[in-house]
Amino acid sequence: MNFLDVAPAPVRQPGVIKLQGPEAFAGMRNAGRLTAEALDLVTDIVKPGTTTEAIDKLLFQFAMDHGAYPATLNYRGYRYSCCTSINHVVCHGQPNDKPLREGDIVNIDYTMIVDGWHGDSSRMYLVGETPRRAARLVEVTYEAMMRGIAAIRPSAHLGDIGHAIQTYAEGERCSVVRDFCGHGLGQLFHDEPNVLHYGRRGEGAELKPGMIFTVEPMINLGRPHVKVLGDGWTAVTRDRSLSAQFEHSVGVTETGVEIFTLSPRGYTQPPYASA
Repeated sequence: MNFLDVAPAPVRQPGVIKLQGPEAFAGMRNAGRLTAEALDLVTDIVKPGTTTEAIDKLLFQFAMDHGAYPATLNYRGYRYSCCTSINHVVCHGQPNDKPLREGDIVNIDYTMIVDGWHGDSSRMYLVGETPRRAARLVEVTYEAMMRGIAAIRPSAHLGDIGHAIQTYAEGERCSVVRDFCGHGLGQLFHDEPNVLHYGRRGEGAELKPGMIFTVEPMINLGRPHVKVLGDGWTAVTRDRSLSAQFEHSVGVTETGVEIFTLSPRGYTQPPYASA
């Protein structure tokens, strides 16, 4: 793996990790804050009877109102401004006109392009009164993500992130999805490196100041295996067990890590209440 100091360089080069400077970090702060603000707004309408189509329309309009653009819209043929993954859907669920039901859990994954920079984040939402096993899975997933982020510092390795996530999730009798991973981002939606959510300490690329990527573990109550449905996008658990995901965009700093997509309202994990 090679490293490259860059100014704007929106081209993916396999095996090359971009090391970004202060301008990139400023751009990511702006994009991340606006993305998080949009996910805060969604909290107000996630309830029984709301359709994921309505959520998608809200997020599209939010982007238009703020001079931004949803990164997923028309990305490789995808037709929506966000992904909405309910219950046993692992990721890339497509919004539709089916109402949310009492007890559902739903992940909303949203990326905004703001002045050329990508703010990428996802959160879980509880729909009404949620069964304890579902709420616990959401809690475990959030904690797994945060433990992975806590492992980020200069001279650590990508494997340290995966190890922190895997050991915690499996210790809670859950499983880590291996078919999808985090990724570098910035002026590209998906860039080097791939960030696995399982692994061993000390393995993988060394973390260096200027690296920007996502941490976005998908955790299942059952086995880790998934399949993609015939639409080519929607991934579900093979055993129909519940799945949950959280995602933050982060940057490696000289002393540790900066999270770009923290909630302006102080929301961390559901049920959401302002800090």
